[in-house]
Amino acid sequence: MIKKMKRNKFLLVFGLALLFPFFSCSSTYHWKLKLEIPGGADLNLAQYEEIVITNFLVQKETQDIDLNKEIIEYLNFEFGQEFEGEITVKNISIEDESIFTSDAFWKDKAKDPEKTLFLTGSAEYTEEIRKAILDTSVRKYEDPFDSERKLAERRFYTLNLDLYLIHAQSGKPLFTRDFKETRGYKNPNQTAYFAFFDLIQIIKDKLLRSVLGGERVQERYIISK
Repeated sequence: MIKKMKRNKFLLVFGLALLFPFFSCSSTYHWKLKLEIPGGADLNLAQYEEIVITNFLVQKETQDIDLNKEIIEYLNFEFGQEFEGEITVKNISIEDESIFTSDAFWKDKAKDPEKTLFLTGSAEYTEEIRKAILDTSVRKYEDPFDSERKLAERRFYTLNLDLYLIHAQSGKPLFTRDFKETRGYKNPNQTAYFAFFDLIQIIKDKLLRSVLGGERVQERYIISK
């Protein structure tokens, strides 16, 4: 990690040196950089031996998608690629949101509670069709004719996923985070099933960075006056 930080600093200084002549004779006074910034984990998963994925509380059923099933299978696979311990799925029914913070509910549901975390949460997946009138003409000068306009339609999908990692011994959440991702599609035949995997992949990347750590790409601006 130290080597990567030194490498980033070197690249930054080297880039400034190359750009100095440019800044000295140009009216452009800023330069955008993308740097890989090392980030720590919000929760140290290395101290646990098992993650038990339970059912999710689905706020609203989605047509053509078994949301609970798809989330469980996806997280089971992705955590299995990254977590060094055991990943299991257990059929624990979640009736309402109060269960997520109920210590007593979780205490008797694991074989080795000290080394076990429950992964659960609530989910909602929605679809929305938005319409707008777009001006598609390109005019370089004024003319007496109306510009070309047409009605455009976009499908927008939103995935809300509120996640909890709960310690089986204490029954208390050690990690909570609410995710909300939205994406629009030009294709009028875009399926909700395909869009779901686009959105949950974005959430998965953010979640794994939070609990496992890793580099995060951030933008920085160099400004010369």
